[in-house]
Amino acid sequence: MGKGDAGRGKGKARSGLAVPFPLPPSPFPPPPSPRVPPGTPSVPPPPTPRARSPPPPPPLVFAITGASGAPYAVRLLEMLANHHVATWLLISAHGWRLLSEECGIKEEAALKQATGGDWSCVRSFNDSDRGAEPASGSVRTLGMVVCPCSMGTLAAIAHGTSRSLIERAADVTLKERRKLVLVPRETPLSLVHLRNMTAAAEAGAIVLPAAPGFYQRPQKVSELVDFIVQRIVDHFGLAINLTKRWEG
Repeated sequence: MGKGDAGRGKGKARSGLAVPFPLPPSPFPPPPSPRVPPGTPSVPPPPTPRARSPPPPPPLVFAITGASGAPYAVRLLEMLANHHVATWLLISAHGWRLLSEECGIKEEAALKQATGGDWSCVRSFNDSDRGAEPASGSVRTLGMVVCPCSMGTLAAIAHGTSRSLIERAADVTLKERRKLVLVPRETPLSLVHLRNMTAAAEAGAIVLPAAPGFYQRPQKVSELVDFIVQRIVDHFGLAINLTKRWEG
């Protein structure tokens, strides 16, 4: 190897790149290392930020009014409680009479016992408290179901009267473009009923009559009840399976 080759080799070793001549040394002195006075405690590293837990799921607003069909309401509440679906429960005065007449349930403690006893995810509201949380659109909810839905409640919802917490919560659900499922059971239906249902549907509600199907050949009344409850929970995307799906 000649002298020229040796010089080029030094340039490569110094910079890592092929240069025609050796790099001169830097005229600047290296920066001094920071001096730590003796006895200075060492600074611990910053704590590792904890992963934020996901926010709780929004609740489903569930209203019970005075139309016949209390078993639908009791079964639906039982399924929501057993599957730990956050639920805001609103029961009108006529809804309580309905529960008493059709199921022998006269107070909240009896309703809790009839629906499994675990209400850790259920929160009840007084229907006369129109200033409660379900009355505000700023509170996020999964939507609302009224089961059973009386013709009087359906008319109030269709025309936006908002005389009670149930009616106001339904009004909020519609204006916030959330899912509102109404489960009427009246029969026969007058022209007034049909027009109110049409108005509610045009406003965005889903009218789901309590009219169970028979193609699965039910053997018990409870199977008819489950048919309707299954359709309700399906509309809210809840992973609850009560009945066998139609397979053709």
